[in-house]
Amino acid sequence: MEIGLLKLFPALLIILQALSTTHISILQVADAANSKLFREYIGANFKNVAFDEVPINPNVEFHFILSFAIDYDTSSPPSPTNGNFNVFWDSGNLSPSQVSSIKNQHSNVRVALSLGGDSVGNDPAFFKPSSVESWRANAVSSLTQIIKNYNLDGIDIDYEHFQSDPDTFAASVGGLIETLKTNKVISFASIAPYPEVQSYYLALWKSYGNLIDYVNFQFYAYDKGTTVSQFLGYFETQSSNYNGGKILTSFESNGNRGLSPENGFFTACDTLKNQQKLHGIFVWCADDSKNNGFQYERQSQELLAGSQLV
Repeated sequence: MEIGLLKLFPALLIILQALSTTHISILQVADAANSKLFREYIGANFKNVAFDEVPINPNVEFHFILSFAIDYDTSSPPSPTNGNFNVFWDSGNLSPSQVSSIKNQHSNVRVALSLGGDSVGNDPAFFKPSSVESWRANAVSSLTQIIKNYNLDGIDIDYEHFQSDPDTFAASVGGLIETLKTNKVISFASIAPYPEVQSYYLALWKSYGNLIDYVNFQFYAYDKGTTVSQFLGYFETQSSNYNGGKILTSFESNGNRGLSPENGFFTACDTLKNQQKLHGIFVWCADDSKNNGFQYERQSQELLAGSQLV
């Protein structure tokens, strides 16, 4: 009996060594599967689009992302507020009561808000904290109020302009996500990086990647002439950058940049789905998709769900 146990020790050591590897490696195994997650930004362009205009397939997990909450005041021109966020999306069409209504109508719908964005008024929306601690405290307080008022489920980080260093961004935003999750104010968080701002988001991922549920990588930030093979290469690169993360594919409704649906986006998604790497699709944005009747939203959800809309 004792000899038998001794023979088992080497095998047990190998198993323990495997289990002691980083949590990212374990996540990679867990994430090696397709998802039925569809996400869409809405409200940034004030084109009077409402939640119930967007087709919702009952067989997907559907996230609306309100765009944007920005830590600027509403003066003219707006000024930065060091973490005191205000609503800058089309709140007339996307109000708290309308959030509750769409969630009541569709049990598979969740609604989040996105922070930052490209611009406020006619100027860039900068991440510009006075200090990590003061920005984080203000952000937790102001966002908790907005999230509870609108009955929201999560946040997305989409800062694109910075007047700080990557470590300050990581500590500020990472601490915000951590606090909101600890306080059970949100149930999920995502980031929306693209190549030109990669250093900020990689710093955030390095320190707080375990708290980030989805990576809304802006693949439409690449050139309009992007081919299917190039897109798949970009996907592999970003999967490596955000090791263990759920990298979502994406397209821009107006087709001005990146790989568009007309030029092979869904072919690329089919390839990733066959490889068990399609973690979801997101679209920028519902405001622009309204012009084409949301045809690509339908197609995206059918691909994810493997079924057509009822």
